[in-house]
Amino acid sequence: MTNSLLKTSAEIPASPQASPVWLVEARALMRLAGPIVVTQLAQMGVGTIDILMLGAYSKEALAASALGLSLFYAMWLLGMGPAVAVSPMIAHTLGERRVAAPAVRASVRMAFWAILLMSPPMMLFLAFTEQMLLAVGEPAALSADAGAFVRLLLLGLPFTLGFQVLRAYANALSRPRAPLVVMGLTVAFNAALGYALIFGHFGAPRLGLLGAGIASAVSFAFSFFALLAAVFISPELSRYRIFHRFGRASWSKFTEVFRLGMPIGMSMIFEAMFFNAGTLMMGYFGTASVAAHQVALNACALAFMVPLGVATAATVRVGLAAGAKDMPRVRIAGVTASVMGIAFMTVTGLAFAIFPRELVGLYVDASDPANADVIEHAVIFLRMGAAFQLFDSLQVTFGLSLRGLKDAQAPMWINGASYWLIGFPSALFLAFGLGLEGLGVWIAFVLGLIACAAAMALRFSWMSGMIGPRRAKALAQG
Repeated sequence: MTNSLLKTSAEIPASPQASPVWLVEARALMRLAGPIVVTQLAQMGVGTIDILMLGAYSKEALAASALGLSLFYAMWLLGMGPAVAVSPMIAHTLGERRVAAPAVRASVRMAFWAILLMSPPMMLFLAFTEQMLLAVGEPAALSADAGAFVRLLLLGLPFTLGFQVLRAYANALSRPRAPLVVMGLTVAFNAALGYALIFGHFGAPRLGLLGAGIASAVSFAFSFFALLAAVFISPELSRYRIFHRFGRASWSKFTEVFRLGMPIGMSMIFEAMFFNAGTLMMGYFGTASVAAHQVALNACALAFMVPLGVATAATVRVGLAAGAKDMPRVRIAGVTASVMGIAFMTVTGLAFAIFPRELVGLYVDASDPANADVIEHAVIFLRMGAAFQLFDSLQVTFGLSLRGLKDAQAPMWINGASYWLIGFPSALFLAFGLGLEGLGVWIAFVLGLIACAAAMALRFSWMSGMIGPRRAKALAQG
């Protein structure tokens, strides 16, 4: 099994006719990243469809969903830490080329234990969404609607986190197609159910924002059970019998899930909550600013799914190489992933800068005069989004490459400093101090991402031996 996943640098043919090592790695990354990228886009599609339908329903519903999701995804990301920790844990196990089944099974089992332990308090936290939004000064009507929306959405939280555990397991085995198929089915399922419940079609009640919450929660459960069925059916995914002796503890793996997972979760929270803080700030500038911000941020997030998928593949490739103690391959995997991400984000950045109005028109009806202010704000925000595409790609590819090295603490502090010591104070100063409002928030996004990208690149260079004492030792040894 392991031989099919990784060739170390010592095993790459050295003949003149052999492909360059970086090209071999690029092909391996593409084979793994392709289905992951499409899965990421499909996962984003669930939220994007809701945004499109809620935008067509009313801009008030769209704004309320944006506020509610800013808190829901904070909890989702915290739970995502233990879920995605499964990938580097399994990759290291397979890279070491030893009997892997018991360790693989224990890693997945303990990740599920972590999700079951964390979900109840996170759901309780989300039940008070309305009160928390009111406490930070959001409008009462939007806060009430957001709270009702999240109280329905939170019912699907354990299922979507369980799906992520199974997905990380499949990705670590270089079998990403099952999650891809399931997520494609989930997009269709969510679209049909949301269309019925938001607008009252097919005999369903017209529930608007509440319909979107119900549809998303049910879709989360659908995705989990569908992927669970795929794991049992697929010979490649069922071979490790991940639910065998599910009640048996493996405390070393349980500790590792949290030791890796909590810093990973906090890293994602530092980043996501920085952008969500921007959403909350937009609430002070009016409904149009919130709706425009949500449109522009969603467009940027869709583009981000490609380098995120490449980076997720890099976690596995770097982890396999690190488990095999092949540091040259670690460096090749990380750098190749970053180059691939930059290439794509250059294209999307140009599209955002040149065609912002056309892209915004895909979200909001430009023929309706009531949407004119939303469109004008969204065009400005999207052009700022074009400015940070390259830096966003660099920070995620190097950050997730570090995850493949099981380096979780330093990236957590890098994210915290970049977004909350540089980005957030800049947003406050530019938006409120200088009166730039929404534009100031988006300029701060650019500043935070520049700082994070630079620090992540330096950290990976240090950890992989491209710079620092490890590099000097390698040169001394020839």
